[in-house]
Amino acid sequence: MKHSFNEKTKIIFISSTGGHFAELMQLKPIMDKCNYHIVTEKTATNRNLKEKYKNKLDFLVYGTRKTKLLYPFILLINCFISLFIFLKIRPQVIITTGTHTAGPMCCIAKIFGCKIIYIETFANRTSKTATGKLLYHIADTFVVQWEEMLELYPKAKYWGWIF
Repeated sequence: MKHSFNEKTKIIFISSTGGHFAELMQLKPIMDKCNYHIVTEKTATNRNLKEKYKNKLDFLVYGTRKTKLLYPFILLINCFISLFIFLKIRPQVIITTGTHTAGPMCCIAKIFGCKIIYIETFANRTSKTATGKLLYHIADTFVVQWEEMLELYPKAKYWGWIF
């Protein structure tokens, strides 16, 4: 990561659960250098994170586009939860590895003048993600992990893999 943060820098690290969250947690050395807060979806596999991170972690409602009928409601609920978390933390920076979970938080952050660092997932080497397409236009720094992704996102920064 090419930015310099210190212990006073308030940063929300946000991603959906699973692989995106595994990527996000590769940034733990940065978290240790700042005033961080983690946001992800609550699932059976990550409930124990609250024990580890205590008041440094908040959960959103789990949901994907595959839950067709419920997804719009889950997204709306997560918009309100994201607004609450944002106002509680008042971060200076949002760092995200995606996906849909991060969209509302980044949009809220942009409205409040917060810096956004979006890291396109390692899993995509030749195509854009839905969240990447949206956040490419509002992110202050848009990072790709594959050099060939610069063809799809010409204003992006290539910083290599975070794994």
